[in-house]
Amino acid sequence: MFVTFISRFSMIALCCALSVCPPALAATTIAAVASNFTQPMAEIAEAFEKATGHGAKLSFGSSGKFVAQIENGAPFEVFLSADAEKPEKLEKSRQAVEGSRFTYAVGKLVLWSAKPGYVDDQGRILESGGFKHLALADPKLAPYGEAAVEVLKNKGLFERLQPLFVLGENISQTHQFISTGNAELGFIALSQVIGNGKIAEGSGWAVPETLHAPIRQDAVLLNKGAENPAAAALMQFLKSPEARAIIQKYGYSLAD
Repeated sequence: MFVTFISRFSMIALCCALSVCPPALAATTIAAVASNFTQPMAEIAEAFEKATGHGAKLSFGSSGKFVAQIENGAPFEVFLSADAEKPEKLEKSRQAVEGSRFTYAVGKLVLWSAKPGYVDDQGRILESGGFKHLALADPKLAPYGEAAVEVLKNKGLFERLQPLFVLGENISQTHQFISTGNAELGFIALSQVIGNGKIAEGSGWAVPETLHAPIRQDAVLLNKGAENPAAAALMQFLKSPEARAIIQKYGYSLAD
């Protein structure tokens, strides 16, 4: 009886240990993520780990700088860009897995100020003026900055407002410039200030998509992640209903 009791106890202990340990095949992937997608990706990564057992280490920054780092051997395995061109470039240069690229979100641009009531809902403040600084992400590095320049050119305001530009290295730094008062207003991603389906703080103008080319944000599996099951699983999870719901919650549209 004593031996039987020990055996049963050992089996119970083993089952308990297995229930709290991660799956034997669980792995971790390293993802480079455009700054505008910081909040939704953090939420997606948490849901991804719960759903699959795999983990994701996230690095946020400008898409342009990530491409340079990837080309110079950075250990990223998945790349979520703020545009479609950069992942396509990596695919063509054979630094990404051919056929893995897809559009995970379509971004929305907003002219935003930390001051309530400062930016009207039609963006007329751009024409009326009265501000000294206009923040936007560096258009050479960040697609949202490029879209902001396109908006100003389409409105015939680029030449007049260019001397007021305060350029952020990425969209997160641009948001910081505005939120700290270093710029009265600026162009950022709607996802950075959205809450319950609307601009949650300050004041802003959701820029009509007719004023700039679509901000199609593509993801691609990089060569360094080709053999990592966690990297492939993350790419697949981004297409899941759970991830897509999170993406839409932060004001993005989904690709057709």
